[in-house]
Amino acid sequence: MNQFDRAFELGKLYSDRGEFGPAIDHLREASDGYFAEKNFSQHLKCMNLLLRIFAEREQFDDINATKEKLQDLVLQEGFELNSKTYYTLAICASYKQQLDTAMDYFQKALAIALASDNKEDICHAIFGLAHVYASPQVNRQSDALKEIYNLQVFFQVYQMPDVQAASLFLNAEILKSMKKYDEAIEILWRAYDVIRETRNFVMSNYLMGALADAYYEIGDKDMARTYITLAQKSIDGENHRRLARMAKALAEKIGGESQTNFDLIFDEINHSVIEKKIGRIDFKNQFILLDLLRLFVTNQGTIYSKEFLVENVWKQPYDPAIHDNKIYVTIKRLRKLIEPDYEKPKYIFRAKNGYYMNKAARVHFEH
Repeated sequence: MNQFDRAFELGKLYSDRGEFGPAIDHLREASDGYFAEKNFSQHLKCMNLLLRIFAEREQFDDINATKEKLQDLVLQEGFELNSKTYYTLAICASYKQQLDTAMDYFQKALAIALASDNKEDICHAIFGLAHVYASPQVNRQSDALKEIYNLQVFFQVYQMPDVQAASLFLNAEILKSMKKYDEAIEILWRAYDVIRETRNFVMSNYLMGALADAYYEIGDKDMARTYITLAQKSIDGENHRRLARMAKALAEKIGGESQTNFDLIFDEINHSVIEKKIGRIDFKNQFILLDLLRLFVTNQGTIYSKEFLVENVWKQPYDPAIHDNKIYVTIKRLRKLIEPDYEKPKYIFRAKNGYYMNKAARVHFEH
């Protein structure tokens, strides 16, 4: 092992540990040495690691400078970029929300990997495509899940823990977007088992953030706060800028007040409700249901007649022939949204002359 190989191994070791400052120094030394020796395959490995570090540190000027060096390598030396480099360039583009560019790079990475039958590179490229498919802008979740399931076949034969953990993260994100929070948490704990073997510092912090977000969505703010606090204590804000920015935004969303003792949390700002067992329930474009629940939540125990509900929620004069069935159907829809057991309601009760919110329910109203 020569001095450049030693510098590369040290750089990779520091990178895996999340110590990006010394990693950059060693990888640049190795990169320059390999380039001078015209050992371009090893030079590319250094450049790939540097690009990933710059992406995590959101050093976009350094990313652009590195891309220019890669272009010079192609033009001046006639060296063709490999699958892993296109994959890394695609990750950088996706971090900057340049998803069309990212998709092109991932597809190039996959084509090169398939041509050379490099299973590791194939897996990286497939994961990359799934990552873009799952983004809110592209919103092709079914395609993303197909790619993730394709990867499971490879993982049965090939050991690629970093890609496996990343694909589990992505799977959990898709499940969260489908409001399957319990399944998402189960997937994230599977990712924990993988990361525990690799001891990848950065991925472990991403995991804690993902768990915090999932627990927040099911209404367990104490657990969410525990995980995001652990992540923030472990993150070097200067060294891991992207991770620190994401953790800060999530911590602000979770907030500081403990609310796990509440059965129902009415989130006025986000037009949603967190039910202790169901989790977060969005009331997007369901304004009548939201207004009706707001009335009940802010006046627990008060019985509201059908006449009052029609005049104050629907803003219409009461007509039994028109509104009695409308009220019945609307209350039914509301119960199906917020009651853990529709057959045994615990929140909205019917009285002889109207409806009311159970006074014993522990309800919190977030303004």
